[in-house]
Amino acid sequence: MTEPKDNTMTETNDQWPRLEPWRVGIRGKCPRCGKGKLFSSFLKLAPRCDVCGLDYDFAEPADGPAFFVICFGCVPSVFFAVWAEVTFQPSMWFHVLVSMPLVFLSCVPLLRPLKGWLVASQFHHKAEEGKLVEREDA
Repeated sequence: MTEPKDNTMTETNDQWPRLEPWRVGIRGKCPRCGKGKLFSSFLKLAPRCDVCGLDYDFAEPADGPAFFVICFGCVPSVFFAVWAEVTFQPSMWFHVLVSMPLVFLSCVPLLRPLKGWLVASQFHHKAEEGKLVEREDA
């Protein structure tokens, strides 16, 4: 394994190629070099890239991945379960064996790639926390 470089403020990101956030994000790779690991566990971000040394303190996707998963994974799955219940009135075993795994499989596997994509997008667009600036003419 290579030794991570020192990530000082003098090192600019212009030395690195511009990578597309969705490509590196969904693979869980570093948004700067595209080679290092972004995650240290399933959803926990690593403290820094093990290849280029990029500090991941800038990354704060908050509830973004969960919001997208709920909207595009969970809601359709729950609508399917409700539709199946109203239309066919199946036994509870149907929901245990079909509906619950469908909700699980449409939600959990999407969390990590979406979180990676949002972190890579934050890096790509240099997003940071908003700050209030006082105007002098006020």
